[in-house]
Amino acid sequence: MAISRSTSAAFQSKYLARDVQAGVITGAMAIPLSVGIALMSDFPIKVGLATVVFACFIGWVNAFIRPGNFIGVPGIAAGLAPLLAVGVERFGMENMPFLILLTGISQAVIWKFNWQKYILRAVPGYLVEGLLAGVGMTIAVRFLAFTYEIPADQESPETFWNAARARMVLISLAGLVLFVYLFSIFKDTKPALPYFLLIGASIVLAQFLPVSMLHVDDVELRFVLPMPHFSQGLTWVYVIGFVIILTAVNVIEQVMSNAAIEKIDPLGRTCSNNNSLFSIWIANIGSSFFGGMTNLDGLAKSTSNALAGAMTKFSILVIGIVVAFFVMNSQYLEYLPKFSLAAIMIFTGWKMISRLWNVAYHGQYAMILAIACSLMVYKVGIFEGLLTAIAVHGLVNYLVFHQAGKIPTKVIIKKYMKKFSGDEGID
Repeated sequence: MAISRSTSAAFQSKYLARDVQAGVITGAMAIPLSVGIALMSDFPIKVGLATVVFACFIGWVNAFIRPGNFIGVPGIAAGLAPLLAVGVERFGMENMPFLILLTGISQAVIWKFNWQKYILRAVPGYLVEGLLAGVGMTIAVRFLAFTYEIPADQESPETFWNAARARMVLISLAGLVLFVYLFSIFKDTKPALPYFLLIGASIVLAQFLPVSMLHVDDVELRFVLPMPHFSQGLTWVYVIGFVIILTAVNVIEQVMSNAAIEKIDPLGRTCSNNNSLFSIWIANIGSSFFGGMTNLDGLAKSTSNALAGAMTKFSILVIGIVVAFFVMNSQYLEYLPKFSLAAIMIFTGWKMISRLWNVAYHGQYAMILAIACSLMVYKVGIFEGLLTAIAVHGLVNYLVFHQAGKIPTKVIIKKYMKKFSGDEGID
């Protein structure tokens, strides 16, 4: 079988040199991106990086058993960052391991019964694009503050805008422009190169000019039992809703990533969404025992992995090793200037916002609803924004079908449920 051949040790050894090269390049690129996502999620940086390491190891092992895709890179995702931050704010960091555990268990149930297809039918793709655009806005605004942050000894007690802050803004702007320019040139050949050049240039610049540097809390990574610590009865209502949304977004993003990964696979291999979900829920349940985050195969890292020459999942084992070095030696991350991290994350946010253009293909209604969803997600939050958009979508569908044919409500519901289950479409 093609799948067993593509996942065998002999096949992986055939492309060992290419996968090692791709793993080193992609791993180095994944570090600043993962740092930014951890900060956006309000999780400790070391915990975020440890999640990437664990997810890479699980993904590599799973490739021998149930390969979901062949060059996808697992790790923490920008699309889930604000949602995790909401969880930290509402439930406290002490409850996040339990929430991640419930998310993993929910995904295990979905995997067991192959229910992801129903989630995709219930939440249209254009609503997901709207959700991610709203998340992109949140990310871009969150890291905007890094573009004008200056060291404490450069602060002026008399005025906010001083010469040091103005210089910092110009440096940040130059860094962002440089990064975007380089990415436009190398995005189809060497997408990791802009990350290397920006970070390298910023580290050199920091030796000559005072700029704010990244700080990494030296948190202890240890085994924890993911137990609930809720003090209010009504909290459970929010817990269930939060887990449902986190599970759905995690599953949908993985399916969307698989569709893109399949197109860039150098050998044209087919992705299995159900097998990818198998790897995700194992990694999520496992990460809950050390306070880790949720994971999925990120498209940006997967694209870099493919263009760097990856042919098999052995590359993600190398990525895990590269990231593990910085988990164990996190002091080296403090050489990273904040303005370069801001450029990367603002660009990441913009890329998520620009995906709204893909919705135009679905028509005016889809575009309007996606934009409305993105604005609601940005203004009121992922949880409330997405649920409101889904409710509006359901109401509009009901009114359209009811008015168009004067169809009784019971018939509409019956027909919609048949469509939802895949039996038939709505006439």
